[in-house]
Amino acid sequence: MAVKPPTGSVTIEDVAREAGVSRAAVSKVIRNAYGVSPAMKARVSEAIEKLGYRPSVSARGMRGATFTVGFEIPELSNPFFPKLLAGATAAMSGSPYQLIIAPADPAHAEGYRAIQALVDRQVDGVIAVSPLVDPEWLEALAATVPVVMIGRHDRSVAYDTVVGDDEAGAGQVMRHLLDLGHKDIVHLTPAAGMIGVDSGVPQAIRLDVYRRAMQDADLGDRIRVVRTGNGESESRRAALQLLAEPDRPTAVFAAHDEPALGVLHAVADAGLTPAEVSVAGYDDIEIAAHPGISLTTVNQDGERMGRLAAELLLERIAGRSAPRHEVVRPELVVRTSTRPPRPRGGAARLRALGRT
Repeated sequence: MAVKPPTGSVTIEDVAREAGVSRAAVSKVIRNAYGVSPAMKARVSEAIEKLGYRPSVSARGMRGATFTVGFEIPELSNPFFPKLLAGATAAMSGSPYQLIIAPADPAHAEGYRAIQALVDRQVDGVIAVSPLVDPEWLEALAATVPVVMIGRHDRSVAYDTVVGDDEAGAGQVMRHLLDLGHKDIVHLTPAAGMIGVDSGVPQAIRLDVYRRAMQDADLGDRIRVVRTGNGESESRRAALQLLAEPDRPTAVFAAHDEPALGVLHAVADAGLTPAEVSVAGYDDIEIAAHPGISLTTVNQDGERMGRLAAELLLERIAGRSAPRHEVVRPELVVRTSTRPPRPRGGAARLRALGRT
């Protein structure tokens, strides 16, 4: 079959005539609407390809659709977020929709401004990654545009959610460390982890699991939580201070892989090994598997989460109104950064390192 190049002279009526269907049927196929049969989709898609039809973006905007989807992420530097984007991009590759990525403003990391900017651009739907925004604000937003939240453990009827099972994942980390024989386990968490488990924020759930696991192991008096940033440098400084103390921890569980890498850096700076201070993270970013890093962490399948979020959003755009809340099962990946603890030594040298 000869395929014509895309041209603005071909109309939706031309496609309908070629496919032998109504204009409304062509529109439904283009919008990937609910209820379109595979046979109908194939006929219309073949006609579109044959005629070289491309919907006009301006015309889409006039009738309320821009065929763009907004994707808000908290920051660009976190290596986990590209996994989400890769999954979402793959899910949309066979659709007419294009992703617009909006990182949150560093001065307003909660995500309000980035999400609102996407809505102002008249995107057809929004995917947002665990924004620290008021649930009522999200409910109001979802009343005006289809919304899918990644990482928010909400049960909204207005928007969909895709989350990792953070309780199960953090529980796997704690069982692993306790089974190895660790008793002095410190948890590193960013500010988001401190706002309370009822917030539904992943870091807060991981912190809650840490506390409960320590209590259940009769180690409540050894619970220690250190607030730090998401990056390596801040966690490295915090870890050096911990390692310089006489009662330094034998294990550190970081809420994310990036701060876990900072802790590994500090352990190396202090001349210690995983046998003296074990380190576990969360997310299983690509560098975690490097032989020189070998970080024990939790893989929550970021690509699958991104793909699910995009698929749910396309369904919302197509007309589904019933809420969906998808949970991705995580898997603990044990590597060499965690080992059974052994007696400590050299506290004075570590204290000196912590002051540098």
